[in-house]
Amino acid sequence: MRQIITHFTDDDLYKFTMCCAVVANYPRARVKYRFTDRNNSIYPPGFADSLNEQIEMLENVRVTEEEITFMKRRCPYLPYWFYNYLRGFRYRKEWVKATQDADGHLAIDIEGAWCETIFLEVKLLAIVSELYYEMTGRLADIDYDAFALKSADKARRLLEAGCTFSDFGTRRRASFRAQDTLVGAMAAYAADNPTLPGRFTGTSNVYFAMKYDLVPVGTMAHELICAIAGMYGPQMANHIAMKAWSATFRGALGTFLYDTYGWQIFSLNFSEDFANMFKGLRVDSGDNIEQLDRICAKYTSLGIDPRTKQVVFSNALDTDRAIKLQQYAASRCQPSYGIGTHFTNDFPGIEPRNIVIKLTAVKITESWTFYNDTCKLSEDHGKYTGLPSVVARFRQALHLPPL
Repeated sequence: MRQIITHFTDDDLYKFTMCCAVVANYPRARVKYRFTDRNNSIYPPGFADSLNEQIEMLENVRVTEEEITFMKRRCPYLPYWFYNYLRGFRYRKEWVKATQDADGHLAIDIEGAWCETIFLEVKLLAIVSELYYEMTGRLADIDYDAFALKSADKARRLLEAGCTFSDFGTRRRASFRAQDTLVGAMAAYAADNPTLPGRFTGTSNVYFAMKYDLVPVGTMAHELICAIAGMYGPQMANHIAMKAWSATFRGALGTFLYDTYGWQIFSLNFSEDFANMFKGLRVDSGDNIEQLDRICAKYTSLGIDPRTKQVVFSNALDTDRAIKLQQYAASRCQPSYGIGTHFTNDFPGIEPRNIVIKLTAVKITESWTFYNDTCKLSEDHGKYTGLPSVVARFRQALHLPPL
């Protein structure tokens, strides 16, 4: 079988930055993750077996000195000790269990040390997506030349509209080649048109950033706050995460993902010192304009001009939505746009996979005899993750009304 993931840095930057923070702050924590297909898809016969083969192949993927040299140059906020950690990192198939029921539904469960299993989420989702299209014969339908032209045209429209944007599309890409084509086409168009008002800032994928000498883009995911909430409770999870993040990166990577447990509790945790310390916030759920208005009002209440702050929008964006949002946001903050599936899986007749892998349980050290369940409560109920009983308990702890 053809190996789908062959590069260690074929992964999103936030997995590296979060891993660094985990090693620095929670080196003995253990976690569980679970795969969810939000469309309850039926996978081809033998899919889980093929996926397990791909997981075993990850064991031969090692970080290279070329990758480390690139990251040292483009990611100066990562401490040098972390590269020694990466040099010694090895995947183990025992961390993952992939199965398929009689109807063809896919289940994936992950368990292990947080600082090790953290590198599985993005790679596994990319594998599941590409493997699905390969086993259903859809990869053969892709016209990559036409896709390159479409990608360049998306870049043109966004740049002409003054948008600052990046590729966030690794997890649900149609294929490795699709993301390669997308990033290459957008980087080339932006380089050939430097006078346009917008800016293509790079990609979340570290390997493609290296290939095209771009800046890897990203900071953190909900996973960090969810794990902390499991260990300490959701009421102060954002506060603890901001403290740990700022202690690890000393002011770098200053865009905080705030919506893990909704705006209400985050706003209570977002004090003036944090508001000044962090460069901005990322909007990943809810109505984008409503969320921006809340953010601006919060900054204003703290005596901070929101026009001096970055706001990164990453909630189910496409080219049209980003351009429309730019027209509203440009005068209110410093907006930018992280666009995922619309960039890397936009092909006629191919339905993108609606799949996620989320952290579901955590214990702060291996000596604990039990895990604590956790969940995510974003601004969109459709993006909730976790057992219904855990969701209800967390909502009660946060004084949110029952669903």
